[in-house]
Amino acid sequence: MFTPDQVARVCENLEETGDIERLGRFLWSLPAAVPGSAGEALNRHESVMRARALVAFHTGNFEALYQILQSHRFTRESHAKLQDLWLDAHYREAERLRGRPLGPVEKYRIRKKFPLPRTIWDGEQKTHCFKERTRSLLREWYLQDPYPNPSRKRHLAQATGLTPTQVGNWFKNRRQRDRFNRIRPSCHRKAPLTVPFKSTTPTPTFWLPPHATSAAQRQVTVAQRLSAEGRELPLRRSLSAATASLSLETDMMQLFIQGREDGGATSASD
Repeated sequence: MFTPDQVARVCENLEETGDIERLGRFLWSLPAAVPGSAGEALNRHESVMRARALVAFHTGNFEALYQILQSHRFTRESHAKLQDLWLDAHYREAERLRGRPLGPVEKYRIRKKFPLPRTIWDGEQKTHCFKERTRSLLREWYLQDPYPNPSRKRHLAQATGLTPTQVGNWFKNRRQRDRFNRIRPSCHRKAPLTVPFKSTTPTPTFWLPPHATSAAQRQVTVAQRLSAEGRELPLRRSLSAATASLSLETDMMQLFIQGREDGGATSASD
């Protein structure tokens, strides 16, 4: 014959010690929740409902867990623990179906597919696992003192609902980000654009006699273009071909001129 407050204290003590088996036996010994009876009011107590949810989670009865969490509106003090039970239960169900652990992306999809019920959530969105109100308060304290002492961390943890370790990690990460942002402009400056070297030496022009053929002209033109592009080996080959062609044409012209001179001298002697 315990009062509802005494039953709640027993449930809270067993919950803190982590003795889930003993907590389950104690809940089983409570009177049935008959409508209109004292047992109904006893079983509707928040500490008892939270203890029943915890036992259902550890025994793998996830359907009973979901029903408890969705049928009773819990206070804000119980939200964090019950939210973890809700998400962990859905994670375990998904891992049981897949036969392997879930990755971060898969857990994100589970959270999107099974959002928290409003009975264990105040409706405020979280950013990077912290609520926006909490982040704003942390930023204000950071501007005042980036290196808080342990007493300040404990005070800020009480004001935000976080643990002193979470507060210390947030300040540490924020200092590292600010330090990186100060160093980044100097060490990550973009390198100046490099302009390809272009020689200022004018491309040499080759003199061609009036009787040069069009083939020799094309070869010399190709040689000049390759020279401007810096391709030396093809240039030698082109110049060699052009020089050979010019030598051939020059020899032919000399023979032609010599033949005309010989012919003119013969006509004069006749």
